[in-house]
Amino acid sequence: MQLVLATNNRDKIREMKNILDDLPVTIMTRDDFLEFPDVEETGDTLEENARLKATAIAEFCGLPALADDSGLCVDALNGAPGVYSSRYAGEDVTYEDNNRKLLSDLEGVPREKRTAKFQCVITIDWDNGETDTVMGEVDGLIADEITPGGGFGYDPVFFHPPSGKTFSEMTLDEKNAISHRGLALQKVRDVIINRLNNSRS
Repeated sequence: MQLVLATNNRDKIREMKNILDDLPVTIMTRDDFLEFPDVEETGDTLEENARLKATAIAEFCGLPALADDSGLCVDALNGAPGVYSSRYAGEDVTYEDNNRKLLSDLEGVPREKRTAKFQCVITIDWDNGETDTVMGEVDGLIADEITPGGGFGYDPVFFHPPSGKTFSEMTLDEKNAISHRGLALQKVRDVIINRLNNSRS
């Protein structure tokens, strides 16, 4: 089986491959194609965006494609930035721009009211009219400041109380074990394995 990761985000590709690479599947990325479209996220929900991207890339490549859309939902901001997480501070902004706007919007909000959850929806379009969709979710708090370390997106400000760390302070394996995308990808593994088993029976 060949499976195309329907994203131009190299940070997401790294996390996805970390969890999926040991499967008996050929994982393909944008680097395997001379051209690779950047699909506009016009959906109103994470589910719509994930499906839109997976279907567009499956049709473009003629192969099954996996796409995710993730959002940070902050309770004190009535669920914002949500589906607009990647462009919270505007179009063509950096991760730091989004983080700084988020911290600015939460200025003065006490720790106990800085609750938030990260959600990730992943859709696989099998390029035959069939799709599978899964979701992962993790609760946390928005930190008071940007923490150093690795990660990307809102990782430097998303604090995970059970671990005592922000996502940016975790190793890739630590983060993938408990993150929204990591949990969704574990479900994706089951979907792929079941499909492989069914194709052999």
